Amino acid sequence: MGIKSNIIDFMEEKLYKPMLKEELAVQFGITGKDIKEFYKVLDEMEKEGIIIQTKSGRYGLVSKMNLVVGKLEGNAKGFGFLIPDDKERDDIFIPAEGTNGAMDGDRVIVKIIDTGTVNKRDEGEVIKVLERANHTIVGTYEDSKNFGFVIPDNSKIFYDIFVPKEHKNGAKTNQKVVVEITRWPEKRRNPEGKVVEILGNVGEKGVDILSVIKEYKLPEEFPNKVKTQAQQIEESIREEELQNRVDLRHLNTFTIDGPDAKDFDDAVSIEKIGEKYRLGVHIADVSYYVKENTPLDKEAFKRGNSIYLIDRVIPMLPEKLSNGICSLKPNEDRLTLSVFMEIDKRGNVLNHEIVEGVIRSKARLIYDDVSDLLENGDSSAFEGMDQIVEDLKLMEELCHILNERRERRGSIDFNFPEARIILDDDGKPIDIVQEERRIANRIIEEFMLICNETIAEEMYWAQVPFLYRIHEEPDEEKIEGLSKFIHNFGYMIKGNQEIHPKELQKITKEVKGKKEEALINTMMLRSLKKARYSSEHDIHFGLAAKYYSHFTSPIRRYPDLQIHRIVKKFHKGGLSPREEERLHSILPRVADHTSQTERMAEEVEREVDDLKMTEYMAERIGNIYEGMISSLTSYGMYVQLENTVEGLVHFENMIDDYYEFDEENYYVIGKGTKKIYRLGDIVKVKVIDANLVRRTIDFTLVP
Repeated sequence: MGIKSNIIDFMEEKLYKPMLKEELAVQFGITGKDIKEFYKVLDEMEKEGIIIQTKSGRYGLVSKMNLVVGKLEGNAKGFGFLIPDDKERDDIFIPAEGTNGAMDGDRVIVKIIDTGTVNKRDEGEVIKVLERANHTIVGTYEDSKNFGFVIPDNSKIFYDIFVPKEHKNGAKTNQKVVVEITRWPEKRRNPEGKVVEILGNVGEKGVDILSVIKEYKLPEEFPNKVKTQAQQIEESIREEELQNRVDLRHLNTFTIDGPDAKDFDDAVSIEKIGEKYRLGVHIADVSYYVKENTPLDKEAFKRGNSIYLIDRVIPMLPEKLSNGICSLKPNEDRLTLSVFMEIDKRGNVLNHEIVEGVIRSKARLIYDDVSDLLENGDSSAFEGMDQIVEDLKLMEELCHILNERRERRGSIDFNFPEARIILDDDGKPIDIVQEERRIANRIIEEFMLICNETIAEEMYWAQVPFLYRIHEEPDEEKIEGLSKFIHNFGYMIKGNQEIHPKELQKITKEVKGKKEEALINTMMLRSLKKARYSSEHDIHFGLAAKYYSHFTSPIRRYPDLQIHRIVKKFHKGGLSPREEERLHSILPRVADHTSQTERMAEEVEREVDDLKMTEYMAERIGNIYEGMISSLTSYGMYVQLENTVEGLVHFENMIDDYYEFDEENYYVIGKGTKKIYRLGDIVKVKVIDANLVRRTIDFTLVP
């Protein structure tokens, strides 16, 4: 047992009273030169939020002193919430006067000052900042005669940063800048900083998205070691490697992707033998080029995944690999890890084979062209491609079979409208359109799903260390809340305690095509847990799958790359006990880290979309649109337009009456007129404001 464990055990004793560090040293028999090391351990434990030093210099356990450790989530209005490290504990409300200089993202210790008084939450006060999250902040600079200040882009940082005259470093009003904090905020005192980088003027091409990249501290370039290693990779495949591979170049393989895609992870092939389908899913063999613990591998792990923004990609791997030697381009020899599945007419995988292969893709197909062919019979994009056309028709057959199989077992298929934001050459948004989920998209989706399941199931029964993609069962409390919510619309969920995915699938079918479809699907998604990576096996609730993994995108997701290595080693003769032990030790860290990088990528992508949607609507102030009430709050109603843009109708802008939100009946009602607005109601709205700094859009109702 280590010294930290001994200190914890000692402080947990009933008779323990907080002691000075000198008293603790005596208690543990620490003398001479060991005292410095002992004090260092106490400092470490304090930084970790295990113990705390009181104002009188005495140490005690945080858990024994009505204190909670966690991360502060700020709010533009000045208050915040503590997200506790202890996941079993509810969030704690922190009033503005209780933040005490802590900022969004800081790791803090909070003292509980009231229990259950604000929205049934405990209320607390920050008493110590353990770790600062924002050493640099991105924002808009405003100048005055003797000083300046920066308004943070992140609205959760509710302080403006004061910039002394000598530290503005040439920044001018209305420029996007990066400011480094030189003095942290205190009660009634804003933080101070110095401008360390000027990104450009507000409205200048690319500056807005660059600001988001800087805000999230995303990598803009690869380190030199990584670039050097990437440059040393040969453009062509060595003959001896081709000899060691299963030659699949005769197969009719092809890729299907969006028109702008450059990194082709997956190609597909199909044959029909009697009543059975032989589906081939051919995945780029990235692990051949990216060896473990090399600079390329370490950087790929650090990034975790590629991030796809509207006008650029922040790739997991350098372009030479992601868009070059790993990408399954047409008419080029490419190394793959290929999975062949024999599937019957009910969608069951009867057997499968995994091979290290080499393919030569016959075509680079585009989703819309394939969908036009299969949905409308438009073959104009397929001249001289008769065999591919025949294979696509077979793939459509198999897609429906696989989809029906998933549906039978209860897989939940959320049909969310997705927006595509179209920019002009200057980076300005000129249109926002709904993306259709057509047959070609669904073919690739079904094929990747069945491949991912097949790999996960084999590895599970082989009992080797593995990375699963899991989606745990939802909390009973969340499902009860969802049940109450959808009851307002006349829907019902059976079996709240042990919910089966089929119950939720039934609701998605019942709401399909109705005005409340998007709303109920959104509320249902919020009631479920987030899917994540795990080194421990569990179900995937949303897919109603017993076994699931991510195998099909190693160019853009690190877990897939890690899985390829495991699968290849297993198929080349199995994993040694030593290798299994090593994997058991590293996979939990890989799972946690890549789950975090995935969440950050989603956040960044959403932030950029919000930014461009706000910019689009800023050019349309005064325009009138029809939309649907998508959310109700204590301060107003959110309305979503057909193009998926969402804006707020604030109660103060509803001037025909005083309105309030009736939470019990889940509607907004006028005090005098008794006029009611419900979720899903169609209303006309006028755009009255679009704030690019806060990324918010305001509407008012049109009679």
